[in-house]
Amino acid sequence: MKRNLEEYQLIERSIITKFRKSLWNPFIAAVKRYELIQSGDKIAVCISGGKDSMLMAKLLQELQRHSDVPFELIFLVMDPGYNEINRRKIESNAALLHIPITIFETDIFEVANSTEQSPCYLCARMRRGHLYNKAQSLGCNKIALGHHLSDVIETTLIGMFYGSQLQGMLPKLHSTNFSGMTLIRPMYCICESDILAWERYNNLEFIRCACRFTENLSLESDDISSKRQEVKQLIERLKQDNPQIEKSIFNSIHAVCLDTFAGYKSEGEAHSFLERFNAQDNF
Repeated sequence: MKRNLEEYQLIERSIITKFRKSLWNPFIAAVKRYELIQSGDKIAVCISGGKDSMLMAKLLQELQRHSDVPFELIFLVMDPGYNEINRRKIESNAALLHIPITIFETDIFEVANSTEQSPCYLCARMRRGHLYNKAQSLGCNKIALGHHLSDVIETTLIGMFYGSQLQGMLPKLHSTNFSGMTLIRPMYCICESDILAWERYNNLEFIRCACRFTENLSLESDDISSKRQEVKQLIERLKQDNPQIEKSIFNSIHAVCLDTFAGYKSEGEAHSFLERFNAQDNF
């Protein structure tokens, strides 16, 4: 007779059964393709309380149980100044999902929201710095963030449409300010729509935007519309004609043909196609 499973076990099982093709397989593909985890790694899994980071925690837990490569996990929650409701929601979800979180407090929201210039940019930079610092103090050599495939392609399109540049989001990168630390993105190959499907299937409810700057605004208000939302809506429209449009854009950033571009940047230095063109003329 099949034993009764607890709720968290059913949620875990759904990842490798019902959502195996859309969540588990692309997660494993990213870990292998981009060599995200090595033997002896101690990884700080950075949990914001949203759907993406919570699922990432469960995926990494599952991998740790079954992997032949030994590695450690610390589930790190930074409280940047959440209101009481959001703080309790994060704690209750972590308990429900059997994620043993470590919480530390900062005053990021207070500092970021007191500035008149780009509070979101300042908040993001401060978050990253605090996470690196805490993870390093706990003996970690990597931090894992919950960015997914949809984030990757949206970032690329935002750069094209509004930043006048082709700029991607790497699956891993070395920290420039914290020696020996690496950032990894294990959900790099997972679409956001599939994360939402997993959330709905398991009747889960995670926090959305917890920023003090926007939490009192109506979701329908133009004040919180963003370039990212505009790009999301554009992609949804394009998917009506081409359901594979996200995968096409994602694959394109793995097949950039530099020889066909008039210019590009590498390590902050601008280059022109004329460098190659003129070099050929000299032969």
